Amino acid sequence: MARRFSGGKLVIATHNPGKLREIAELLAPYSAECVGAGDLGLPEPTETGETFQANAELKALAAAQAAKLPALADDSGVVVDALGGAPGIYSARWAGPKKDFAMAMQRVERQLGPDADRIAHFVSVLSLAWPDSHVDSFEGRVTGRLVWPPRGNRGFGYDPMFLPDGRSQTFGEMDPQGKHQISHRAVAFRKLVEACFAT
Repeated sequence: MARRFSGGKLVIATHNPGKLREIAELLAPYSAECVGAGDLGLPEPTETGETFQANAELKALAAAQAAKLPALADDSGVVVDALGGAPGIYSARWAGPKKDFAMAMQRVERQLGPDADRIAHFVSVLSLAWPDSHVDSFEGRVTGRLVWPPRGNRGFGYDPMFLPDGRSQTFGEMDPQGKHQISHRAVAFRKLVEACFAT
């Protein structure tokens, strides 16, 4: 049984300002006072998990125990079939220490080559953890294909090269409200809200 969040401070266990902004926007209707792990000076834990869920739980638990507050973490990435599932859980690491996602997208495109199947999906796992080590996790995914060159300067990460199925705009071209309707994070978020936030 998932534990309910009853309001107050909630640590968003990320140092990525784009991800923090997106999660805070999704949480806006609920009584959560969001604060980023980076703003609290919390270190980024080493992501040693072998799945999105393992890494989301690791980050959420580390933040919850360090801050003595409930913490929400996301682990997400793009999974490219023709690359054997890469970059997958290593999506952020492909961008290097400077978080250069233009470079990361070029690496994906270079490894794909001109004739590869461009089917891909985004995965997001949201984990809500508590200082006593209780944690609940929720997964969302959205399927699509990769485009080149990247399109749009909204969103973050690999958004400009990901075209969701049935859409004419990449995540990088969509306005935030449009993306919040269909994204992998939004799918996971709906499950999280139903289990832990909805009254």
